[in-house]
Amino acid sequence: MVFDLPFIWAGIIAFAVLAYVVLDGFDLGVGILFPLLWDEAEKDLAISTVAPVWDGNETWLVLGGGGLMAVFPLAYSVVMPAIYLPVFLMLMGLVFRGVAFEFRHRSRGKKHLWDLSFFAGSLAAALAQGLALGTLVQGIHVVDRAYAGGTWDWLTPFSLLTGLAVATGYALLGAAWLVMKTEGPVRLQARRLASRLGPATLALIGTVSLVTPFLDPVYGQRWFTLPYAAFSMSVPLAIGLAALVFAKGLREGRDAWPFLSALAVFVLCFAGLAISFYPLIVPPSLTIWQAAAPRQSLAFLLAGALVLIPMILTYIGYAYWVFRGKVRPGTGYQ
Repeated sequence: MVFDLPFIWAGIIAFAVLAYVVLDGFDLGVGILFPLLWDEAEKDLAISTVAPVWDGNETWLVLGGGGLMAVFPLAYSVVMPAIYLPVFLMLMGLVFRGVAFEFRHRSRGKKHLWDLSFFAGSLAAALAQGLALGTLVQGIHVVDRAYAGGTWDWLTPFSLLTGLAVATGYALLGAAWLVMKTEGPVRLQARRLASRLGPATLALIGTVSLVTPFLDPVYGQRWFTLPYAAFSMSVPLAIGLAALVFAKGLREGRDAWPFLSALAVFVLCFAGLAISFYPLIVPPSLTIWQAAAPRQSLAFLLAGALVLIPMILTYIGYAYWVFRGKVRPGTGYQ
């Protein structure tokens, strides 16, 4: 039996990116919401909900980025020059946020500076990821298997729209996470924020979804012509159902429902991207087979991935299990 290794690796990379978005998205969202929490005790409680898991969440970013470079080197060499500045902004944001995690609990007199770093780093990382996504969706100019665009091609109205959508969506995930993980004033404030961020996120997703099919004729064909449309139209319907579950959970005090339904919205949006992209890895011209490394390299790397990925899943799953349940003041991991 001959396995389609580029297809398998495209699935692995897609899974790693999705895992990063849904897991690191909520702790970036907590950082984005940080200025809207009322006092230091509430901020301490909020950061304690993500402190045990945030670094494990970012493992998927390393796997996705490193895997792209090793498995699809042509795609990596084309995409990185196109989004170099957003990637640099994202990495700087993650650095500031990571330092703030470790320093704010030990700071004397300058805690507000680390709070600002936590907020600014989280917001910068979220916006940068949205800018990079928008750049990829709108298409990257490739000539002779190399990036042929300009330094500022990533900065367009559409990429700014996707940046705002991703940052708002992450804030929604953060608010829903705090609803699920906290009690008292933090939970009440998170419920208020989630009730506002939910409609805003849906509006931005809708706007991006309406614009995307007109960026490339292939996208339009996937969304508006049969037989593709019969499948693609199920995505917005499923998002609507998830939105109803989100609202019902907030209204009835079912604290896990808003978070799980918000995660479902992100997964469905990712499915929508897959419908638009596949089999492209760099729209509008490079497919996963054109960009893949030699078969021997893919087989060698797959052997390592089959060992590494279960280890990562086990570690992260165990961390979430150990720190499950509500976090109360004075009991969180720091």
